[in-house]
Amino acid sequence: MALESVPCTIKAPVPLQVGDVKTEQASPGVYVIDVTFPKSQTVDLQEITFKNYYTAFLTVRIQQRRPSEARGNTAVWCTCIKNLCLMPNPHMEEGSQDYVSLHKSQMLCNTDNVSTIRLILRQPSPVWLNFTVEDLQINPPGKQSPQKEFSRLLSQLPPKEQLQNLHKRLPEPGKVSSEVQQMWALTEVMKANQSTASIGRFDVDGCYEINLLSYT
Repeated sequence: MALESVPCTIKAPVPLQVGDVKTEQASPGVYVIDVTFPKSQTVDLQEITFKNYYTAFLTVRIQQRRPSEARGNTAVWCTCIKNLCLMPNPHMEEGSQDYVSLHKSQMLCNTDNVSTIRLILRQPSPVWLNFTVEDLQINPPGKQSPQKEFSRLLSQLPPKEQLQNLHKRLPEPGKVSSEVQQMWALTEVMKANQSTASIGRFDVDGCYEINLLSYT
C-alpha cells in the first residue's frame, strides 16, 4: 500500500511586483508559494506533484537543515528545479492545465532533510488574469504517483535501436506501392480479356466422352 502524501501547510501565493500592488492595474508576473511542515519537522523529498494553472515557468527552492560544527544545525537554501518550462508558449493554452510530476532524480541537488519548499511561479504573458498551481502534493520515499507509473510503462517500450532495426526490415513503401499498382493493372487486363462463353458439360453430341471424365 502506497504511503500518504506528507502533511504540510501551503501558504497563500505572495505576488512579487514592482510598485504598489494595490494601485497597479497590471497583474504580477511572479508569485511565491511557501510550503512548510508541522512541528518544524524535515522530510526526505521524493516527489512534487501538482496541476498547473497557467504558470509558464517554475523554479523550486528548498531549505535544508545541515549539521554544522560551529552552530549545530544550519538552514541552507538550494535550487533544485530552475526555470522549468510548463507552457511552451506563455500566450497559448498548451500545457496550461497539465498534471506535473517532479521526481527526485530530476532535481539539481540532494533533497534530504527539507524543512521548507518554495515555489516561484512566473507568467510573462498579460493574457491570463491569474496563474498558480493546484492539487499540490509532497510525496515521501515509497509513494508513487500515477504519473510515475505512466512513465514506467513508457520506459518499457522498445528502445530506439530496436525500432530502427525493425524499420530496416520492412519493405520500402515506394516498392510496395509500385507492385500493388502492377497487380491491379494485370487484374484489369485479365478482366478485359475474359471470355463470355459459358462452359458446357463434358459431352460430345449428347454423349459423354470417357477421356474427358475424371475420377476423384
